[in-house]
Amino acid sequence: MNMHFNTSAIIRKKRDGKKLSAKEVGYLISEYTKGNIPDYQISAFLMASYLQGLDPKETTYLMRSMMDSGVILDLSGIKSPRVDKHSTGGVGDKVSLILAPLLATCGVCVPMISGRGLGHTGGTLDKLESIPGFRTDLTIKEFKRQLKEIGVAMIGQTTELAPADKKIYALRDVTATVNSIPLIAASIMCKKLAEDLDGLVLDVKFGNGAFMQEYRRAKQLAQTMVQIGRRSGVKTVAVMTSMDDPLGMNVGNSLEAIEAIESLKGKGPEDLMEVTLTLGAEMLKLAKVRGGIDLLQERIESGAALSKFRKMIECQGGDSRVIEDYSYLPLPKYTIDLMAKRTGYVSGIDCFSIGILLIDLGGGRKRKEDSIDASCGFKIHKKTGDHVNRGTCLAQVCSDDRSKAQRIADRLKQAFSIQSKPIRQKRIVREVLK
Repeated sequence: MNMHFNTSAIIRKKRDGKKLSAKEVGYLISEYTKGNIPDYQISAFLMASYLQGLDPKETTYLMRSMMDSGVILDLSGIKSPRVDKHSTGGVGDKVSLILAPLLATCGVCVPMISGRGLGHTGGTLDKLESIPGFRTDLTIKEFKRQLKEIGVAMIGQTTELAPADKKIYALRDVTATVNSIPLIAASIMCKKLAEDLDGLVLDVKFGNGAFMQEYRRAKQLAQTMVQIGRRSGVKTVAVMTSMDDPLGMNVGNSLEAIEAIESLKGKGPEDLMEVTLTLGAEMLKLAKVRGGIDLLQERIESGAALSKFRKMIECQGGDSRVIEDYSYLPLPKYTIDLMAKRTGYVSGIDCFSIGILLIDLGGGRKRKEDSIDASCGFKIHKKTGDHVNRGTCLAQVCSDDRSKAQRIADRLKQAFSIQSKPIRQKRIVREVLK
């Protein structure tokens, strides 16, 4: 493909701040995927892109080239509108487990391809796999069949989808070029747009527990992804949500699976349900399904959403008895209570630290190949703005290792700040970008 291009000349052009054409970007990605361009040259291109930036057109060229490096799903045989959701990652974010089956009960097909936890944020696949037997490694054929049968499937990224992105991300990770908005946006969108979607809703998080902590930069990322979606002919909406507190009350894989099930039973925490229903209403709009939040709440109250989740578990090899009996999930043996040392108001929670402490407890990964303990985690009883008395339980540390749980509890104390005066609670859903 385009063998007359000179790789060094393209790198030099970007290094000097000039704009690249679709063919130039396509040549780099295609030849690198084939193994015809070495890592060191793509690393140089990534650094040049990091320092000089990529404009919206170049970012779209990069996204499309990475998407075209592998299989693009053909879901045209599914007549229902196909809409997915992607989160930029947060602590306690189990929204996908609730949202995917919920939307499927509204006549929307949800082909959700998700990731594992890495760094301080959890992964949807790890939460699903805490359910005994649940398979997230469906083949594309199995994925399509399940979507036709029940309208929802939740799997991991296959080797066939956007292989260039996987190779390039590995380079970004070791060349200090991860934190680039165009590169992040292209990486996220190449996988989502390979799903053959009619619409995509992005949950872009900001705050101390988010990857992109500063609101301005998080919004810039959201706007970049919305632009890419539109340029690619996929209706895309971004919802800006706060990650200054853990989302919901449970942090940790099986604990979050329990909270998702409780939410599908109509007993979800207020903050978790606000984000879930806001995202769900935007997905319904993109699917041109009327009813909004009222329809979503009716599907939960009727039991339809829980029934769909049960069906998804069974279709993907999981033990659906977990819905009635949580003892079928991996559960911790010990619980250590963390008590407030003074009376006052919770003025802040270091959400990032909670994510890191989960890794140290064994419930997260420092490297992709690390194994995790699905049973451990935290139960957060008080959030920012809540009044507490001295001796009130702020949180609980759950683990099979009592001594480790106690050590983590001692460190967890530092994540909670308490002051004497009440504070104004921040909005969780800040803005919707279209």
